[in-house]
Amino acid sequence: MLERETAWQRLRETWDILVVGGGITGAALLFEAARRGLRAALVERADFAAGASSRSSKLVHGGLRYLAEGQIGLTRESVAERERLLREAPGLVNPLPFLMPHYSGGRPSPLSLELGLTLYDLFAGHRRHRSVDAREALRIAPPIASKRLRNAHAYVDATTDDARLVLRLLQEARALGAVALNYAAASTLLQDGGGITGARIVDTAGNRAVDAMARVVVNACGAGSDALRLQLARQPKLRPLRGSHLLLPGWRLPLAVSVAFLHPRDARPVFAFPWLGATLVGTTDLDRDDDPSHEPSISREEATYLLEAVEYQFPRATVPPADVISTYAGTRPVVAGGAADPSRERRDTLILAERGLVTVTGGKLTTFRPMALATLAALQPLLGQRIDLTSRPVFTRAEPPVAAGLSGDQRRRLSGYYGDRAQQLVDTTPQDERERIGGTDTLWAEMRWVARNEGVVHLDDLLLRRTRLGLLTRDGGTRWFDRIRRICRDELSWDDARFESEAAAYREHLATHHGMPV
Repeated sequence: MLERETAWQRLRETWDILVVGGGITGAALLFEAARRGLRAALVERADFAAGASSRSSKLVHGGLRYLAEGQIGLTRESVAERERLLREAPGLVNPLPFLMPHYSGGRPSPLSLELGLTLYDLFAGHRRHRSVDAREALRIAPPIASKRLRNAHAYVDATTDDARLVLRLLQEARALGAVALNYAAASTLLQDGGGITGARIVDTAGNRAVDAMARVVVNACGAGSDALRLQLARQPKLRPLRGSHLLLPGWRLPLAVSVAFLHPRDARPVFAFPWLGATLVGTTDLDRDDDPSHEPSISREEATYLLEAVEYQFPRATVPPADVISTYAGTRPVVAGGAADPSRERRDTLILAERGLVTVTGGKLTTFRPMALATLAALQPLLGQRIDLTSRPVFTRAEPPVAAGLSGDQRRRLSGYYGDRAQQLVDTTPQDERERIGGTDTLWAEMRWVARNEGVVHLDDLLLRRTRLGLLTRDGGTRWFDRIRRICRDELSWDDARFESEAAAYREHLATHHGMPV
């Protein structure tokens, strides 16, 4: 908590850039600005990555469906970024084999997908796809439907832990002198005759406020970006869309690859793939009619839709609703283009400069780096200086930590999640905490480390974003509350009353936002 207090005091300094929004876009911008010598600070009204950036489909991919819709530039950029992240963020961004089965009379046709994947591989600079017969397809993914199966295409994209990707960017930015503060809301833009000069920052976890002055304020609030622009009386630009997902036990739908297919009801792309020991099924694409700043939840209709998809593509894997471990929904900040079908809206990036407030929104998780660089390019005239926009590695490759009792995969994952702090993590936590928590990949040592070092304010920060126990275990991690309580006492100075209050709020949060709808 000392780090949080230091950050509050530093907000009184004058900044080149004040970033409002602590998701992937804001975190990437903070990092890219800091490593180019700019004085940069970031504030987030809730927790880091609490919005869409911890609720995405967990894919780092080119987007075959965008290619099919003619968004060739977006696909080319996304494939290039996927390749870069696979090289430069191992352990955090990992290759994910895909299989798309082809059935008699089904779509897309094998020929059209072959053409798309050939272009996909051309963008990547090497071949990653192949055609396989029905027998090989069933060997790769035994649970898929076999009736009328003709053949399949196998290819490769990538997957990540989206919240940990945001936190890694923030860690790297802080190491360069930047400030990042959660539960700090930019309540009011500060203005003078010449434009925006900063923002009034209110501590949503306390009772204080400070005026943070900056040469430029960047609005990176995702689906909530229009709300900040309303202070300048600007018209909305976004069409917030909800995407919902299910997490199933790995044993219930065992997959070694991602299976991509079209939903039988509306031919919308759906997928199921292994993620952190569970099987993730997604996604939907629906207009949000409520306030996009409110936390979204899966609807009963969406849950039914996704279970229908599972039943259709995996007829031998009976998945009753009671077997769903957890659910989550995120709100995509999609730029409104007037398409009748939400899924037909383009995933373009939007950058606006309005009286000293620069808004960056839209885009997709995979393209966070080029979005940040494009925003820095737009800031140059407002800052009155040229910024070196030469491309740099996303991360400097960190050596896996040396520690007894850790496997090669565990060491690789730790170096991906925590970079050059991974060694410090294992050196400063008890050796008996190097064991995994239940059947997850998370170590007890990580639980202690993130509580100590990553700005945890509430229990859901710890269990839903710093670690993913809230999503990956049926009880949301509550079975380990006695041990978690001791860590929170040691690292966060929570007494029993504070922990019980946090535990009650967390249980309610799980039931409301991550359970199956009734």
